[in-house]
Amino acid sequence: MHRKVLIIVLAIALWPLGSEALTREDFLVQSTQDLVKLCSASESEPLYQAAIGFCHGFMVGVYHYYQATTGGAGQKGFLCVPDPPPTRVEVIQMFVAWTKQNPQYMSERPVDSIFRLLQERFPCQR
Repeated sequence: MHRKVLIIVLAIALWPLGSEALTREDFLVQSTQDLVKLCSASESEPLYQAAIGFCHGFMVGVYHYYQATTGGAGQKGFLCVPDPPPTRVEVIQMFVAWTKQNPQYMSERPVDSIFRLLQERFPCQR
C-alpha cells in the first residue's frame, strides 16, 4: 500500500518535468493553452525568462487595453478590481489555476479566457 502511494506521489511530483518543452511557436499565443504554457514555464526551461516576460507583458497589455477602452467619460467598465488590486503574479497564478479548472477554454483566444477569469473574479455590482 505504501509503495503504491509513493509511486503516485512521485508521478504527480515529476509530471511537470515530462511536459512538452517550449517552442518559438508558443510565443505566437494562438490559444489559451499557449499562454498558459508560457506563464507556467519551468525555471529549467531554456526559454524561461522570455516566456515569463512575455506572459507578464501579455497580461498587462490585456488589462491596459481594457482600461483604455472603458476609461472614457461616461463609460462604465464591467470589472471592479479591488483596492489594492492583486499583484501581477497573483493574477497570473489565478489565470493558470482557473484554466486547469476550465479546460474547455484552452483552445480559445487567450484574451477571451483572461476576460472570462476577470469577469468571474471581479464582477461589478449592478
